[in-house]
Amino acid sequence: MTLIAEIGQLCERAARLGGQVLRDHAGRVQSREKRPADLVTDADIAAQRVIRDTLLAAFPDHGFLGEENESIPPGADGFRWVVDPLDGTTNFVHQFPHYAVSIGLEQRGELVAGVVYEPTHDECFIATAGEGAFLNGRRLQVSRTTELSQALVAVSFPPRPAVDSPEVRRFLEVLQVSRATRRTGSSALNLCWVAAGRFDAFWTYDTKPWDVAAGALIVREAQGLLTGPGGGLFSLEQASLVTAATPTLHAELCQILARVDGHPPQ
Repeated sequence: MTLIAEIGQLCERAARLGGQVLRDHAGRVQSREKRPADLVTDADIAAQRVIRDTLLAAFPDHGFLGEENESIPPGADGFRWVVDPLDGTTNFVHQFPHYAVSIGLEQRGELVAGVVYEPTHDECFIATAGEGAFLNGRRLQVSRTTELSQALVAVSFPPRPAVDSPEVRRFLEVLQVSRATRRTGSSALNLCWVAAGRFDAFWTYDTKPWDVAAGALIVREAQGLLTGPGGGLFSLEQASLVTAATPTLHAELCQILARVDGHPPQ
């Protein structure tokens, strides 16, 4: 077995173990606010612990970055796991079945592998660099949509944005020209659903590396286009992104977002 194949299997095993923790806690969680309208639960913390222990038992020299205040620097080989044990915590607390475990692996800024596991429907999205993206063993391919007027578009923005904020203005602009727009509460699943052709595009200006590390690679391996908001290179450390199924759809979405922001796309 190659190292990449071994890593892919490990990603899936760790994600499913984390998902089992979430299932065990579902409907009986204790939550608190990390920040206004930003929840954390005992399930987040327990799932992250299981995932970390599984990954680092196999690769003790790898670094680790987890949403729940845990960071271990990478070793000499530069590998680092980037983990969100529960993307969509508010959905989880309210028993709204749209949340996931996200596990990405990077090496010096380059995404190597990623898994997003949605435990409610037992959907496991997985990708390794250069090997394609898959959902429960079925190869994924983005949609063929080329026009925003025909597109179902997802968006993520922070809780309680001001009425006149750029986030709301961007949302309203795209809402006027797309077929429909959705705000689901999980960036990881938004990316996977673009890869699967369920969404045609997705953008976010306010997210964290652990939200998108796995999903960004899954989109790319499903032949989607993913960039920074202005059309430049996507950076995991900045994590703002625009992704779309086709180049023409991506260009149209970037142009609208840039017009709201008052600057031309790159």
